[in-house]
Formats: sequence, structure tokens, C-alpha cells
Amino acid sequence: MFRVLVVEDEPIIRELVKSLLQESDCEVECVATGGEGLKLSKTQSFDLVLLDVVLPSTGSVQLDGVAVCRLLRADPRLAKVPIYMLTAKAKRADVDAATRAGANGYIMKPFRGAELLELIATLKGAANPR
Repeated sequence: MFRVLVVEDEPIIRELVKSLLQESDCEVECVATGGEGLKLSKTQSFDLVLLDVVLPSTGSVQLDGVAVCRLLRADPRLAKVPIYMLTAKAKRADVDAATRAGANGYIMKPFRGAELLELIATLKGAANPR
């Protein structure tokens, strides 16, 4: 089963993404903060991480999606897991920062469901070549 971690603070978007991915036969785990995403990624394995750039603070810790991406890339177990930013932050500097942190791609909100499903199909094909 293709497993996806969604780190998104907006409940409506989390549920939309989860529903779309489940229709594509994915197992989906959703969390609302960067800290929760990092914690879950240490205990479970994923084939894809979808990260919002703007995430809420967890206590005194502020981990935005770019920081989470950087920390995931620093973990040898997760270094090769595809990470796509799923965000409304569309300035060139935002895209460049995510790329430098190790993101594989950038999906702009509002996104089309077909765009996300195409990504999943491509990554599933790469994970399971015939």
C-alpha cells in the first residue's frame, strides 16, 4: 500500500487531500503541525510527504514546512522519500527555499484534484516498476 503523510493545518484541506488519496488506494495519515509530522515520520514509513509551508507553532517551537522538510532530509531513513510542498506561498523565494531544503516539488493552492492524483500515479509507478 502506498503511504502518504499529509502535514496541513487547515482541517478542510486535510480532509479533501485525504479523501482524494484514499480514492487512489493510498493509506493516508494526517497531522496539523510540523512537530506532529516529524514525530510520526520517526515511527512510521511513508512513500510521500505532502507539507504545507505555513504551519502553526507547537508550544514554543515554530516549525514551518520548509524547516520540517530540512529535518526530514537530514534523517537518513527519510532522505529519499519524496516531499512535495502543498501551499499557497507562491513567491519565487518560497519555492527556492523549499527546493534548497530538499523538496522534490511544489503544488500551489488552490490545486486541482487531478493534479494531485497524477502525482500519486507517477510516484506509485516509480515505486513499483513493472
